[in-house]
Amino acid sequence: MSPRTLLIANALVSLAVAAMVQWVYDRQVIRPGRTVGVVDLAEVYRAKEDEFTRRLTAARTEEERQAALLMARHFSQRLPLALEALPIECGCLVLLRTSVAGPTPDTVDLTARLRQKVEAP
Repeated sequence: MSPRTLLIANALVSLAVAAMVQWVYDRQVIRPGRTVGVVDLAEVYRAKEDEFTRRLTAARTEEERQAALLMARHFSQRLPLALEALPIECGCLVLLRTSVAGPTPDTVDLTARLRQKVEAP
C-alpha cells in the first residue's frame, strides 16, 4: 500500500470514529440534559378533588365516608413522593406546566405518569 492510500484510509477511519463519538455524546449527554418534563399538577389535583367530592356526597354510611377520607389521605401522602420520583425516572428537570411559556421539541408531558403514580396502591 502506498503512503498516500494509507494516509487517506487513516483519515477516513479517524473521521468515522470522531463522527460516531459526537453522535453518541449528543444522544447520551446533550439531549437528555435539554429535556424538560412538565406536569399539570392542578389538573391532577382537581380530578382527585372531584372524585373525593363525588364519593363523599354519595356516601350513605360512615364506612363510605371514612373510605373517601382515607382515599384523600393516601393521595396527599403519595403526591409529594410521586413528584420527587418523576425527575429521577425521566432524568430531566420537571416543572409545572404553568411555569413553561411554550413547549419545545425537548418538552415531555409527565402528567399521565404522575396520575398513575398517585393512583397506584
